[in-house]
Amino acid sequence: MIVVYTHKITPRVRYIFKHILTRTLQIPVSFTTKVEEFVAHKGPKLTYTKSPLSNEFFIKSNELLFEQGVNDLEINIQKWEEVPCFFATGSKSAIPFDIFAASFYLISRYEEYLPHVKDKHGRFMASESLAYNNNFLEKPVVDIWAYKFLKEFKERFPDYEVENRKYTFISTIDIDNTFAYKHKSLIRTIGAFLKDFLKLRLLSVWYRLAVLLNIKKDPFDNFDTILNIKKNKKIKTIFFCSVGDYTTFDTNISAAKNKFKLLIKDLVDYARVGLHPSYFTMQNAALLKKEKERLEGITNMPVTRSRQHYLRFNLPETYQQLIDLEIQEDFTMGYASNVGFRASTCTPFYFYDLDFEIQTPLKVYPFALMDTTLNDYLKITPKQSLGRIRDLKNEVKAVNGTFITLFHNESLSDHMRWKGWKRLYDSMVKIATI
Repeated sequence: MIVVYTHKITPRVRYIFKHILTRTLQIPVSFTTKVEEFVAHKGPKLTYTKSPLSNEFFIKSNELLFEQGVNDLEINIQKWEEVPCFFATGSKSAIPFDIFAASFYLISRYEEYLPHVKDKHGRFMASESLAYNNNFLEKPVVDIWAYKFLKEFKERFPDYEVENRKYTFISTIDIDNTFAYKHKSLIRTIGAFLKDFLKLRLLSVWYRLAVLLNIKKDPFDNFDTILNIKKNKKIKTIFFCSVGDYTTFDTNISAAKNKFKLLIKDLVDYARVGLHPSYFTMQNAALLKKEKERLEGITNMPVTRSRQHYLRFNLPETYQQLIDLEIQEDFTMGYASNVGFRASTCTPFYFYDLDFEIQTPLKVYPFALMDTTLNDYLKITPKQSLGRIRDLKNEVKAVNGTFITLFHNESLSDHMRWKGWKRLYDSMVKIATI
């Protein structure tokens, strides 16, 4: 156990020290504001305050963890050896910046509470972030800092043994469209035929006709393939099901259809299933509740995990809504436009609500990449994507983190714009499980 002396124990101090030391480095931690208690402790310890007590392991504290609310902070990026960092400390500090304040700033998503420009879907943009603008979006710097801190700390306390955590991989699959052509309403089917004819998309007309006449299998119906990969490679797989009503942005088949209900029931038997709240749930708590209850009615079990459709969420409102509905895990933390680490970490963390200054029970699982980011935003080929995936996986593996990927069942179809992506998924799983 590490004993931390600080002049004031705040919720922010408890939260980030436990995340860095306990959840990331697996080191128990306790706190004290009493100098005599700290001095009497014979084991490893550190001081987190304005000035050192004597010659102990000391980190000069920034004011951030002792404040409340959100302020417009001045941030100057420097380097800790080759790693970007900020909130510089003086020469007496054991490391050149306040690792705990900087980590809190990134993990709490402090910058998303500040005024910022949103994209057309009302989302915080990667280009507004500190990580993007300082070229560390694709590095889990909070985890990198933690392990560099541990190295420095062990030089001071060489006999202190620490057990490293293990790297893990989680494959997540969003089901936005269960089927490409089947089980749509008559109006939707006729409308799609007419649209394809008018735009001379004759190949799409042929595919739709072949599937509806049972000449071909629906290309998006590849759940057996995904489950076989899960079974053969022994990977943790989570499906997020969209069960909302039809809108411009929510185009799945009706959750009332028996074929869809049976599919969800099958998935529950072989993998984990979560809710994929529809586009407009970001600002509609009643709609979110309705969809959660709808999925629970199909699975006959509580829904405890979620990922927002289009990755649309506002902090802290969307997460507060999820907490009110007893959602325990959220997998929305990532960008649509860029791969990388939105919260600068590859370690699941509990959401800290800056409105109420508390650690909440909602655990956030940040993902590193999404298929549509690679194909639609970055417009790179499956072969090029594999290189980016390998780089991100190596970053996570280097800090024994959790590598989370986001694919859709449709991207594994090898259909139309997704040609070659099924093979990419197979290759990615091989890389991720090495």
